[in-house]
Amino acid sequence: MKYTTKAGEKSTVKITIKFDGEEWSAAQQSAYLKTRGRFAIDGFRKGKAPKGHIERMYGKGVFYEDALNLLFSENYGPILDKCEKKFTVVGDPDVSVEDLSDDGVTLVAVVPVKPEVKISSYKGMKIRQYAYTVEESEIDAEIERVRDRNARKVPVEGRAAQNGDIANIDFVGTVDGVKFDGGEAQGFDLTLGSGQFIPGFEDQVVGMNIGETKDVNVTFPENYQAENLKGKAAVFAVTLNSLQAKELPEVTDEFIKDATGSESVEAYRAKTRERLQTQADRRSNDATENSILEAIAQNTEVEIPQAMIEREIDSLIQKFEYQLMYQGLKLQDYLEFLKVTMEDFRKNYEDQAKKNVLHQLIISHIIKEEKIEATEEEVDAKIAEQAKSVEKDFEEYKKGMDPRQYDYIRSDIIITKLFNFLKAENEMYTEEETQSKTIAEDKKPAKKKTATKKTAKKDEE
Repeated sequence: MKYTTKAGEKSTVKITIKFDGEEWSAAQQSAYLKTRGRFAIDGFRKGKAPKGHIERMYGKGVFYEDALNLLFSENYGPILDKCEKKFTVVGDPDVSVEDLSDDGVTLVAVVPVKPEVKISSYKGMKIRQYAYTVEESEIDAEIERVRDRNARKVPVEGRAAQNGDIANIDFVGTVDGVKFDGGEAQGFDLTLGSGQFIPGFEDQVVGMNIGETKDVNVTFPENYQAENLKGKAAVFAVTLNSLQAKELPEVTDEFIKDATGSESVEAYRAKTRERLQTQADRRSNDATENSILEAIAQNTEVEIPQAMIEREIDSLIQKFEYQLMYQGLKLQDYLEFLKVTMEDFRKNYEDQAKKNVLHQLIISHIIKEEKIEATEEEVDAKIAEQAKSVEKDFEEYKKGMDPRQYDYIRSDIIITKLFNFLKAENEMYTEEETQSKTIAEDKKPAKKKTATKKTAKKDEE
């Protein structure tokens, strides 16, 4: 067997594999031994007919396909192993037969490979840095959520529905007089003002009285999930069965202790502020790293093979599928409800997938270019932190670790080093800094104008 590799278009490599007549004949014999049990020939027990008899009965090429598959499967992997320093395959090969005769066979595999990345600059740029801080209003909102979770529901009588009420309703929706899937329910509890239903629906329930039936006219948004309802005008026949109002508890130290375990309102506020700030710091870091990659992407040239994009789409959809599973839903049922095909659903992820792959390629390129690595000492230090957090001995914890945990820790250290390097090598600024500089520029005193010769002469006269 002999092979050659040649760079192709759109980040592909063409692998040409040639087998001589002896190898081709041996492959056909192997195919015969592997598949002869499928053939029944008169005068022979099943699976015992000679190769020549089967070929005369079914044609000379009866074993060609199996023989070709054997030759490719046995040799493709070893070829990739030998070429691992030349290129990295990122998808399945497109295999074809270039030549076939008794003297041998030539197979051609066009494979998508990790593309070459050209970055004109990733240093010395001006890049926005994000810094989110926790506002007191956010802490107030958290306390309101605690109150809401612990609220009592009391029946409402003698007045019309108001925002904040829990309205128990029956409804039947129609478009052009025809009912549609998901547009009907009985005894549904709807918190008015929650925005749970499409715009306009809850506003028209406000003001209804118990026992009243009313036509609610709405229009589905243009970006509504169900294709058949996008932008359509609909009428819902709504009956208000009953109303409940929430009685919120007073915020006292005693209430907070019972509801959250914190000793006082101030203690809970401090704990909440710390938790929210941790989340805000994570958001700040993620947004800043994305900002850095977006800036570098403007200076990057790369031809991304579709195979990499498809693989990333698979990953994004899998994550979404896991989210649905936590809610007790299946992806197929979700698509059927939306009346969307999997093909169209995948298209929704294409832009995000392209962006993700581009960022991954940029990260990989700079790590290699700058020779960024994680030392064993750094990995051990991270492992020691984890062992301490679960109150375990370092050696015992390390011994019980899965190899994938090592890889994750090492990768995390490298990525952290990379972004620290990029932050140091670029001018990072915040919006506040930019505004401050602009205000400072505006406040600078205007330069005094030098008198012109004409004015000077006039003064002289």
